[in-house]
Amino acid sequence: MTTAVDTPRRGRRTPLASLGLHGGLLLASAVAVFPVVWVLLTSLKPAKYATTTDFVKEATLENYTGLLSDTPFLTWFGNSLVVAGLTTLLGVVIAATTGYAVSRFRFPGKRGLMWTLLITQMFPVAVLIVPIYNIMSSIGLLNHAAGLIITYLTIAVPFCAWMMKGFFDTIPLEIDESGQVDGLTPFGTFWRLILPLAKPGIAVTAFYSFITAWGEVAYASAFMVGDENMTLAGGLQKFVNQYGAQWGPMTAASVLIAIPAMIVFLFAQRHLVTGMSAGAVKG
Repeated sequence: MTTAVDTPRRGRRTPLASLGLHGGLLLASAVAVFPVVWVLLTSLKPAKYATTTDFVKEATLENYTGLLSDTPFLTWFGNSLVVAGLTTLLGVVIAATTGYAVSRFRFPGKRGLMWTLLITQMFPVAVLIVPIYNIMSSIGLLNHAAGLIITYLTIAVPFCAWMMKGFFDTIPLEIDESGQVDGLTPFGTFWRLILPLAKPGIAVTAFYSFITAWGEVAYASAFMVGDENMTLAGGLQKFVNQYGAQWGPMTAASVLIAIPAMIVFLFAQRHLVTGMSAGAVKG
């Protein structure tokens, strides 16, 4: 008689491997969450305890109340919302239409256009900030939200157009042909048939465009001056000087700044799943 030897099935982890995997995931989660929790706890501390290692000592909301009442934070916040919102809207429109045109049509300069979009992503901010500053100055858009929006579009649109082009390539051409049979124009086909199937790509494009404008610092600091024009990136620098930093207001501002980004992420995530399901059914 032969004795069967218990061997782990293919694809099944041993208890030790499972323990190591879950331990690694817990450690990675703790490392990722710790800075966020520390900022939140610091925002609840009085100024004299801001740099201590105590988690919460004499918890207070004075950092938040002082930030909202004694600083132009709400003005900076509103300016950032306008810039990020318009950047997101225009970025989605331009990237989606560009990606669809490149995916579906042949026209002179198509390859050159895509190479241009790709090459623009290779230049760092340090190289581009001076020429863009000079361009905005020559057309009178320095210290204007429009100049900042155009600048952010130069960052977001090239990447998003490439991404949308790849997404449109996965949608069957038969859908376009069915739209033409029904008498739709190319734009009608794009708007009524293709765009509903492109919700996952649009969600990612919107999220990327928003984060690009919401979290950018270099251009905002160089192009905008004055409390009435500054965005959050430039305004928060007032809490840091050569003599020290106001950690209380800064951490409170960091918590409030994270809220819109979280909302946009949840919105994009919900539509990402919905768009995938709709595309699987209709495709």
